[in-house]
Amino acid sequence: MKIEVRDVPPRAVWALEQAGVHPLLARLFASRGVAHRDELDEGLAKLLPPTQLLHTDAAARLLADAIAANLKLCIVADYDCDGATACAVAVRGLRLLGAQHVSYLVPDRVVDGYGLTAPIAQRVKDSGADVLITVDNGIASIEGVAHAKALGLQVLVTDHHLPGLFDGNIFLPDADVIVNPNQPGCPFESKSMAGVGVMFYVLLALRAELCARGTFSAAEQPKLDALLPLVALGTVADVVKLDANNRRLVAQGLKRVRAGALPAGMAALFTAAGRKANAVTTFDFGFALGPRINAAGRLSDMTLGIECLLTDDTARAANLAKQLDTINRERREIEGDMREQAFAIAEGLFDEGDEPPPAISVFDPDFHEGVVGIVASRIKDKLHRPTFVFAASAAPGKEHELKGSGRSIPGFHLRDALDMVAKRHPGVLLRFGGHAMAAGCTIAEDNFDTFEAALAQVAQEWLTAATLARRLETDGPLATEYRRVDLVDTLHKEVWGQGFAPPVFSEEVEVLSQRLVGEKHLSLKLKHQSQPVDGIWFGHTAPCQHASNSPFAWMRKNSRVSARSSF
Repeated sequence: MKIEVRDVPPRAVWALEQAGVHPLLARLFASRGVAHRDELDEGLAKLLPPTQLLHTDAAARLLADAIAANLKLCIVADYDCDGATACAVAVRGLRLLGAQHVSYLVPDRVVDGYGLTAPIAQRVKDSGADVLITVDNGIASIEGVAHAKALGLQVLVTDHHLPGLFDGNIFLPDADVIVNPNQPGCPFESKSMAGVGVMFYVLLALRAELCARGTFSAAEQPKLDALLPLVALGTVADVVKLDANNRRLVAQGLKRVRAGALPAGMAALFTAAGRKANAVTTFDFGFALGPRINAAGRLSDMTLGIECLLTDDTARAANLAKQLDTINRERREIEGDMREQAFAIAEGLFDEGDEPPPAISVFDPDFHEGVVGIVASRIKDKLHRPTFVFAASAAPGKEHELKGSGRSIPGFHLRDALDMVAKRHPGVLLRFGGHAMAAGCTIAEDNFDTFEAALAQVAQEWLTAATLARRLETDGPLATEYRRVDLVDTLHKEVWGQGFAPPVFSEEVEVLSQRLVGEKHLSLKLKHQSQPVDGIWFGHTAPCQHASNSPFAWMRKNSRVSARSSF
């Protein structure tokens, strides 16, 4: 692995320092593309206006008309954390804005598959709904939307995924309204907004429409900022790029959670995860709350997760959070067994000492389809190759099909790669969709070998030596005057995540002594710039031989790890 120090534009650092930003933060922000203090303004007034998001005005009119006519609204959600939080935001927000009849339906991962399908549309109609609203799905649901329309439902699609492709052409569903920053012609700058963010923006537009109609006055309009903790959770958990607008949404959510203004279900999840809400960080959203909600969609029913986020009853919230925690523990056990088996299959694809194939595809009949994405991510991290992991479908009548989830490396667009496979081998992909870094597909079991070879061929053509080279971007040396608890806490409070990486510092140190602790970590005595410090190398048990390859974390007494540094 090559360690690279991020470029730090001196003009940007100077401008930020002159604007009052701490010198260390100015250096970190500048190296992540921040050039002006305004980009760090977390105020709600700095959010991109809803009017820039294509068709929010039409969505607002559709919903306002439906509320005025006392129509029944049904949210069709997705079974991950983004979908669950988007559903909770939709239900809570619509009720705040006067909707009297709001229900939701979340597909079952195994039985229904992903997105709005014709059977799901039928279930919505059978429930008595008049208006179907998708959250975090729908942009590729051509047949599902068509069936919903044929049933007489009004359809509003809110999504953030890329539209479907056929022979290189973009196809959109024939919905009444589509709100998606990634649809053709949308000028919205934040293309990385999560599904929950899109729904939040629709609610902002709806409130403005209702105010314009005289339903609310400016002084009496409902406060939608109570939804921001859910928006922040879904945004971080979906691992979307934290551009300036997403960082503002997340920062506003963190601010409210730290102040104790969060839904009862979120508070219960913090307790179940052993975390403190008043000191919440993006790490807690991504690695504590998010996985517990996701676990419901992977192994059980995402209704549990959504109900946890919707309830205002603290006792019920505690009970649901405990159930989610139990399911997440089960998920970890299943994942652990699958990961070992999948690693063995993947490593069996090449001889020891050789390079892995350009793309990895793994299948075993015993794999659980709810965990394939996590395992694909683990293999991708270890082998640094685009990876798909497949499991046999558990849906009745679909036993001959395999459901796969893939994860990619920077520089290889996984959804586009699937499109290329589909063009070269018509019929092999029964369904597919996703993003650049994550995608999913369904194939017939008999076509696994064809898919494996086809994806590897595309990867062979598209991947370059630069793409395949492992790199670790760091922020260079950490000056001794910054090795302080107060600065560690300052760093913790900032919004870090995908596309806005948390600080990682690198330089050579002298290892004075080392010992094993907890049977899986190395406790280190180090000399850093002539000063002795304590460090720990997490998840490493072999003796440290080369200081330049020894990641460790600065420690403070009686606390969690405060900042991370790589050497």
